[in-house]
Amino acid sequence: MQQTHYYEVNLKWSEGRKGVLSSPVLNQTLECATPPEFPFGVPGIWSPEHLYAAAINSCYMATFLAVAENFKLSFKSFTCKTVCKLEMAEGKFQISEAEITPEVTLSDSDVDQNKVLRVLEKSKSACLVTNSMKTQVFLKPVII
Repeated sequence: MQQTHYYEVNLKWSEGRKGVLSSPVLNQTLECATPPEFPFGVPGIWSPEHLYAAAINSCYMATFLAVAENFKLSFKSFTCKTVCKLEMAEGKFQISEAEITPEVTLSDSDVDQNKVLRVLEKSKSACLVTNSMKTQVFLKPVII
């Protein structure tokens, strides 16, 4: 498998503080907006902050599924909640913390609890999204 991959997401502003996300390789679009905690924010629509937490949560799940398979961990269900803390630090808003709360329902009561904890911890340490936080960002503006 190639070691470098690119994921393109496009955004088109629609009105007010709302836009639509799309990707040339995906079938669905997603409406996004400034969250209601900010001036002119829009309630009930995915915000960048929600998408940030969703990126952590979905990556953690994908990593957990791969690690669990490698460890031959049998489970009945998996759910996960991620809560991000947004705060002002050094004069800028930033997400300073993310708390991941996975819940695993085991298929067999004989499964070693320590094995499950090792799989959950390994999933955290191998999650590419959390490993990528504080990513270097490049700006390439186009002005028409």
